[in-house]
Amino acid sequence: MHGGTQEIEIKLAVTDAAAARRLLRRAGFRVSRRRVFEANTVFDTAGGGLRQASLLLRVRETAGANSFTFKGPPVAAKHKTREELEIAVSSAATCGTILERLGYRPTFRYEKYRTEFRLPGTSGMATLDETPIGVYMELEGSPRWIDRAARRLGFSERDYITASYGRLYLEWCAAQKIEPGHMVFG
Repeated sequence: MHGGTQEIEIKLAVTDAAAARRLLRRAGFRVSRRRVFEANTVFDTAGGGLRQASLLLRVRETAGANSFTFKGPPVAAKHKTREELEIAVSSAATCGTILERLGYRPTFRYEKYRTEFRLPGTSGMATLDETPIGVYMELEGSPRWIDRAARRLGFSERDYITASYGRLYLEWCAAQKIEPGHMVFG
């Protein structure tokens, strides 16, 4: 967990988790945190004011590591860059209740299985996210590290995705011609 930082990241679409693991291993990445299930709940005002301002309040539940996150508006660039303030919370449910008491409400839930990878000797991180709408790798670090890691993995700048999982889910629903709900398994 960290206090206040700039989050700089991109997503890369991959065909499946096994192919992504092979790519990461071949490029020298090693697992730094084993695969865990994440349940994320996004909170907003009744009128959707945070989303309209490109702000995010999220409560994340994972086995033994719950967090509360604020994300500021993204800066338009080839890498997604935004302020991120995150703290560990002992109870995701209590954090959610506090937000509700303050007038926020849960508006979107999304789930994923995440595995974290590190490239020894470097400061960035790669994650493998298995979601209900597909499999993605995220590269997070300095812009230079992201570009080098992407090339090392066989991707180019045209493969960069800077959309959030919420946006990707809405696009997926539109392509599937289904009504959006929550991005959850089963």
